[in-house]
Amino acid sequence: MTNFKLGKKQIYASSSSGFQSRNMDESPPSLPMDSKYLNPKEQVKAQSKVKLPHGKSSIVLPNSDIDELLECPVCSNAMFPPIQQCPSGHTLCFSCKNKVNNKCPICRKEIGEIRCLALEKLAVSLQLPCTYHNMGCNEMFPYYSKLQHEENCVYRPYTCPHPGQDCSFTGDISELLSHLRDCHKVDLQTGCTFNHRYVKQNPGSVDNCSWTLTLFNCFGHYFCLHFEAFLLGNEPVYMAFLRFLGEESEARKFNYCLEVGGHGRKLKWQGVPRSIRTHHKMVRDSHDGLIIHRRLALYFSGNNQELKLRVSGKIWREM
Repeated sequence: MTNFKLGKKQIYASSSSGFQSRNMDESPPSLPMDSKYLNPKEQVKAQSKVKLPHGKSSIVLPNSDIDELLECPVCSNAMFPPIQQCPSGHTLCFSCKNKVNNKCPICRKEIGEIRCLALEKLAVSLQLPCTYHNMGCNEMFPYYSKLQHEENCVYRPYTCPHPGQDCSFTGDISELLSHLRDCHKVDLQTGCTFNHRYVKQNPGSVDNCSWTLTLFNCFGHYFCLHFEAFLLGNEPVYMAFLRFLGEESEARKFNYCLEVGGHGRKLKWQGVPRSIRTHHKMVRDSHDGLIIHRRLALYFSGNNQELKLRVSGKIWREM
């Protein structure tokens, strides 16, 4: 439970391991109250992130009363300046003011143009834990920098990389692997080289559809090979590319090559795998992979009635 003690201008947060306080007279950075604060992404950037000291409790504990105090009752998101206030003292974020037709969602009074400057000043003084602290992030952030960090926190969950459907599953790497194998029946192979044969009975039915996903385990990491069919302009094409199950910084430590061919001809691609943080459609639309036009793919297959395309590849660590 977080308590406020007004007489000494301090904020206290208690826990079983102790507490920390911050003196409001220590001149916390003031905020110019202008229109740029309407966008949470443009909040105070001068305040740098702070490491959570080992063995000490946070200034504001997760799920504390202050979390609720700074939560908009309409959208349930954190409120940023200008924080709106009705005559009775109920608060809500600026973006939700029009959603409720300028009526307080609690008491239904006219909201008007009142701002809760006290709550805005309180927010400036706070240090809060990352939302993903339960997943391993031990960093603390000023209130107005927290959202910026969480958008790129390496501990945030990954979304399902399967291209065949809009799957809402999220989780860490081990949870993703179990999900892909159990729910999407994705094949998991071991090794840094591969040789896949893609067969389609009716190769003329390319219609922006995704095809297959295969997982590989090598160098202690996991990679997924995409093979998709889509329209590039009016031209039906096939595309193969590799994504890394992890962060972009780790993905850049690897290289891969893909090769397809037939009748004495070869088409080869070499690149760096993209992180699964990047949606497969963005990779596809950037053409960052091996692209084979349908007529060439059918030539490699040996006939125009059935697609039999063999794609070989290799993954290696960048030295």
